[in-house]
Amino acid sequence: MSHLDKLAPSGYGLGLHIRNGTPYMLLRTYDPEWSARYIDEGYMMVDPLVFWGVQNEGAVRWSELEVPDPHHVLMQAATYGAKYGVAISIGPISSRSIGGFSRSDREYTDTEVQHLLNVVTKLHFNTRPPDSLTQAQRAALQLVAKGFRHAEAAARLGVSESALKARLRSARDRLSARTTSEALQRAQENRLI
Repeated sequence: MSHLDKLAPSGYGLGLHIRNGTPYMLLRTYDPEWSARYIDEGYMMVDPLVFWGVQNEGAVRWSELEVPDPHHVLMQAATYGAKYGVAISIGPISSRSIGGFSRSDREYTDTEVQHLLNVVTKLHFNTRPPDSLTQAQRAALQLVAKGFRHAEAAARLGVSESALKARLRSARDRLSARTTSEALQRAQENRLI
């Protein structure tokens, strides 16, 4: 994501494939204090970028948003260096990707806005959540979710511990997860287990 880091030097937040209010993947590089405050205050529910993204597709500069901001989310973001920005929204409402990208020094140029839109569009289409897991992947994840250690889960499945680990690794790959815990969360959120 270093490409996005360069395009958004003051940070970004990108929810990929948001379904039922939960993103399949969430990427966030805003100032950690701002991110914590945003979460603690529940600003996602009142964020004008999110409102715009739910109602529109495409890209818009924050300064051009015609969405109310009664909680002054954008003004607060500016105090953490996110003064200028672009909102991007891609995909059908049933699996939409919405992001905000910021900088502290100036407005984004039209070329930069188009470049961000292209990058997010590519990410959206390259990170589609899987529709299913194999039976073996699902069984391995379910046993780990129930708290079984690898040796116990392998014994219950009648496979070697290395075979169980291979199933978990393939489930992680299929779910674009770095860890088994992340794979479990994504599988549960997408009702795959």
